[in-house]
Amino acid sequence: MTPTPNPAQALQQRAGATIVAGPWPTYIQFKGFPERERWTLYELAKAGRQAMEDKGFEMAESYDQFVRRVTAELEI
Repeated sequence: MTPTPNPAQALQQRAGATIVAGPWPTYIQFKGFPERERWTLYELAKAGRQAMEDKGFEMAESYDQFVRRVTAELEI
């Protein structure tokens, strides 16, 4: 059984990579925005994740999970 990550311990080390286990930013508060702005927020979320990965961070949330979560929260 895997314990729920403690937000205070969101950054973990594994084989030289820093793993971000959450908590994740939420985008649900933007679901009422016009569709164009929601797509812009989605692109910004993807760019932010990519920037972190480019810096050597590894996400505990898979990319597919990330995409499903963000698109559901933004209702796109």
